[in-house]
Amino acid sequence: MTSAKALRIGFAGTPLFAAEHLRALMQDSNHAIVAVWTQPDRPAGRGKQTQASPVKQLAEEHKIRVLQPQKLLEHDCADMAALELDLLVVVAYGLILPQSVLDTPCHGCINVHASLLPRWRGAAPIQRAIEAGDKETGVCIMQMDAGLDTGEVLSRTSFPIGTIDTAGMVHDRIIEVGSPLLVETIDQIAAGTAHSEPQDNAETCYAAKIHKAEAEIDWTQSVTDLDRKIRAFNPVPVAFTTLGNDRLRIWQVYPLADNATAAKPGVIAGSSEEGIDVGCGSGLLRLKTLQLPGKKSTPVSELMRGNAARFKVGTKFGTTATDDPTS
Repeated sequence: MTSAKALRIGFAGTPLFAAEHLRALMQDSNHAIVAVWTQPDRPAGRGKQTQASPVKQLAEEHKIRVLQPQKLLEHDCADMAALELDLLVVVAYGLILPQSVLDTPCHGCINVHASLLPRWRGAAPIQRAIEAGDKETGVCIMQMDAGLDTGEVLSRTSFPIGTIDTAGMVHDRIIEVGSPLLVETIDQIAAGTAHSEPQDNAETCYAAKIHKAEAEIDWTQSVTDLDRKIRAFNPVPVAFTTLGNDRLRIWQVYPLADNATAAKPGVIAGSSEEGIDVGCGSGLLRLKTLQLPGKKSTPVSELMRGNAARFKVGTKFGTTATDDPTS
């Protein structure tokens, strides 16, 4: 679809997810990206070297003006007004936009949200959808208002969540379908053909931010719940359990059954090159890819060759070295 005119667009975003949407706007639309807002450079990686966000890196490659306020204040609104923006596109920016900013562009501000609103509002809609066992998810382009993901929806697209899908896989799929949807929606705004629909507040859930402490496995949960959680927390922050004093990260699993368990929660019921079978509150969970401290993630078929004794039947996860491993 070709828009009636080229809009002057500002873009506010920070991580790779946002950068890929910015790239689509630059490559697949005729609209002008006149400025980018992104969070300040911060230490990252093992060396804690100061790094620019993926959005800043992409913007600088294309000679687009970059602004990095700690938070948006009145003088930032004045700077934005001076740019005479038609629209501000917000994708995983990470800062709250005050009403004065929402009101500055001619067509206001729109947001790419990684869920089927109003189902999941908040910081972690991808992870929470998988963790809750949702059968589908998708992308909504929303007209922003002062609430938390409460604005009217301009467009949406959906797709199923597969039984082996991780948060990383769904994240990539959302970029794949969300980027063209964003371009199409902006074209509709420019042409005056965009339509919006209000959200039903009664149908919403809060997608709370993921905290690292949540990633520790509680083996008394059902195999279904644990399978969902491990997939939801892959690739960040990655689910983990303990074995003695070591922390083992769990990357890939397979739920064997969700019925009466053949072993106590956390206890290894069997191990082979196919995987390590562990008892849960109900059912058995097969661990297929693990990561030992200081090592890379490794398929259990390889891990067992040098560590079989550590994963013998009766060994218990989720204990310290002073606990009885067979209790």
